[in-house]
Amino acid sequence: MKEKLEQLKKEFDKAIGNSVKKEDIEQIRVAFLGKKGALTSIMKEMRDFSLEKKKEVGQMVNAMKSYIEESVFEYHKNIDEKEIATRLNKEWVDISWPAYPAQGTVHPVSTVRKELEDLFTSMGFEILDGPEMENEYNNFMALNIPEDHPARDTQDTFWLKNGMLLRTHTSPVQIRGMEKRKPPFKFIAPGKTYRNEATDASHEHTFHQIEGMVVDRDISVANLIYTLKAIISNIFGREVEVRLRPSYFPFVEPGFELDFRCQICSGKGCSVCKQSGWIEYLGCGMIHPNVLKNGGIDTDEFQGFAFGGGIERLVMMKYGIDDIRHFHSGDLRFLKQF
Repeated sequence: MKEKLEQLKKEFDKAIGNSVKKEDIEQIRVAFLGKKGALTSIMKEMRDFSLEKKKEVGQMVNAMKSYIEESVFEYHKNIDEKEIATRLNKEWVDISWPAYPAQGTVHPVSTVRKELEDLFTSMGFEILDGPEMENEYNNFMALNIPEDHPARDTQDTFWLKNGMLLRTHTSPVQIRGMEKRKPPFKFIAPGKTYRNEATDASHEHTFHQIEGMVVDRDISVANLIYTLKAIISNIFGREVEVRLRPSYFPFVEPGFELDFRCQICSGKGCSVCKQSGWIEYLGCGMIHPNVLKNGGIDTDEFQGFAFGGGIERLVMMKYGIDDIRHFHSGDLRFLKQF
């Protein structure tokens, strides 16, 4: 019986080795495992065997059956993969390629955002992303802004029926970033934000921010100033005058407002800078210990700085745009300039 099974295996290997179609393999499977198949015939011969002999031969038969089934499966799989690969090679289409010749241009906000990302990554920053629909903890409480804090009044919020909100800044990504990393680290979080407020030449209800955070040992305000000045000067391609003013933000201590000289009017005063000659660009400062603790950071060993500002304002200064509302106007005459 052992010799019969070995001969059966040789016949099966030879038959399936010459098969190139799934139909052929199915016929071979039936020929060996079907009701009238070769292995089934051998099993019928076991009727007259003793109980001990049946056990011995049964193990060999089951092993042969498993071998044939696994081989059939693998050959089916290989043929399927070859057919898919052949079809893909013939029918492959780059879905990222436009169906028609490109008619438009890259939006100026996207252009400057990409420049910012390239600049920060060249300085060793990681780029993080987060959801635009946020929970109250990440957007406010973890950033040292409790429910009764007056700072919430400065960020009129779009609340949703499910208790969530549209993030008012990209700062929640800082909390998410700290929870998944151990210091030292530095990252930025560019993205879209929402404020339920009236619009004017320099304010919009939907805009883009870029948030940044650096946590390490021996971090100071000097590191913050150097980083921000280097980024702004690189964006404009020239030295830009900046200034720091003391300001209050719940998530930093001390906190500052960073301004730079208005590039629209060269500091003479216009509607964009509200006749002051300066653009209030971003809030920044040394990260408040409560925020670091909420992110699981040991405040006895590590310090850090954080900053957050609007991307549209940089775009306005770079290209001389005098009204932030142009970005969402959908006016092709405006967009075609870029």
